[in-house]
Amino acid sequence: MQTSPFGNEITSDDIVETLSFFDGWEERYKYIIELGRELSPLAEDQHTEENLVRGCQSQVWLVSEEHDGRLYFAADSDAFIVKGLLAVVLAAYNNKTPAEVREFDIEHYFTSLNLLKHLSATRGNGLRAMVQRIQMMAVAA
Repeated sequence: MQTSPFGNEITSDDIVETLSFFDGWEERYKYIIELGRELSPLAEDQHTEENLVRGCQSQVWLVSEEHDGRLYFAADSDAFIVKGLLAVVLAAYNNKTPAEVREFDIEHYFTSLNLLKHLSATRGNGLRAMVQRIQMMAVAA
């Protein structure tokens, strides 16, 4: 596996597998929050209007880099649960080609996590705004 320049190495398969071990959503939330704590923080100079994701209840900043034809994303938020959700989303898209990002079935991934049922409507909308921004970045790459 290629190393991300942002240091985020967990994959979507890792998250699906780990979450399947937990019985209840309280444990799953704790795990998701822990994933967010493990995200490499963005530098303060990356907390800009240009990197801000619109449509999120909390502030979310998203950046990407391309190396050897693969995309790598990094994100930050001012809310712990949102950082965890960012980690879940980034795991799905990091270290993929732009075409793989565009083709990834994010709805199936969210369904396999049983995630959207356990989020408020505003958090779910924010999650979709993050995905839409990543998709736009892949199209531009």
